[in-house]
Amino acid sequence: MAAPADAESDVVVIGGGPAGLATGYHLSRARADYVILDGQRAPGGFWDRSWSGYWDSLRLISPAEHSSLPGSWMPTEAGQELPSAVHVAEYLAAYERRYELPVRRPVTVTGVRRAEGALEVVGSTGTWRARHVVSATGTWRRPHTPDHPGRDLFEGRQLHTADYRGPEEFAGRRVVVVGGGNSAAQLLADLAEVAHTTWVARRPVRFLPDQVDGRVLFDEAARYAGGAGPGRGAARLGDIVMVPSVRRARDRGVLVARPMFERLTRTGAVWADGSELEADAVLWCTGFRPALDHLAPLELFDADGRIPVEGNRSVREPRLHLVGYGDWTGFGSDTLAGVGRSAEAVVARVIEDLRAGRPR
Repeated sequence: MAAPADAESDVVVIGGGPAGLATGYHLSRARADYVILDGQRAPGGFWDRSWSGYWDSLRLISPAEHSSLPGSWMPTEAGQELPSAVHVAEYLAAYERRYELPVRRPVTVTGVRRAEGALEVVGSTGTWRARHVVSATGTWRRPHTPDHPGRDLFEGRQLHTADYRGPEEFAGRRVVVVGGGNSAAQLLADLAEVAHTTWVARRPVRFLPDQVDGRVLFDEAARYAGGAGPGRGAARLGDIVMVPSVRRARDRGVLVARPMFERLTRTGAVWADGSELEADAVLWCTGFRPALDHLAPLELFDADGRIPVEGNRSVREPRLHLVGYGDWTGFGSDTLAGVGRSAEAVVARVIEDLRAGRPR
């Protein structure tokens, strides 16, 4: 249920996904006066570009116990080595209920603006006044498709990871999968069951050993981010975890990536050496960008489209904090395993300021 118009809280959290829920958990433990505004109609990320809206075969790259928000372990999914998207959505909904987090929905936040001694969060059902605002909208609402040469010429279908639901509609078709990460590998494995697939990536892809899952990947990358230095052959967050479907694709010989094509044509793709490939569809597994349009009225963005931060706090607007947008807002803050750490740091700073009566 949405709150009445023109409400007031010490803290307003924008976004009810994993980052917003983790922030709410720590705010509740600190007994803060806060509210979470979420644009979706139901808990657990039930929207067209969140956990329950992804493809049927999607699996996390870490076991459930290593993919949990603070305070509550994700249960193991029956019969599954790694959690599915639906299982994650159910866990997030249960998490919200368990901690009775004050989520107001559906509330679409259209802007955040300065007011005397506070910030005002303008939403579809009214305006909230807050001493601090935590933006936790993530990246899933902003899929990124690169402006590659010839993209506007190609007459076949083009879609992004966010648009993909299953392989059935591509049966017998020629599909080019673009991207070198885990999503690209999982979608290639899915499509290769029914379609003629070609995988391309800008950089050589790296596969982890079969016995290594996302736990090792995350821990090794965290060591490096913490200044420990990479070991020989150290894992990187972009490395591909051999989930069951990807292992099966490897065993069938389809897990082979070509270098990125030079350009698209009307009917397919052309490489720098002159080789050509006809295609019916191109699937761009090329990531996402931070969803920060609601912060535009504050005029905080740098030339790269980011908001400069010190830790998680905006350098130019100390009442604004950011969680869940990638390593620039805390290492691993866009992962289930890593977001709790960033949320805890943000809340500690917010509570310190509230108790000291700053910033005004």
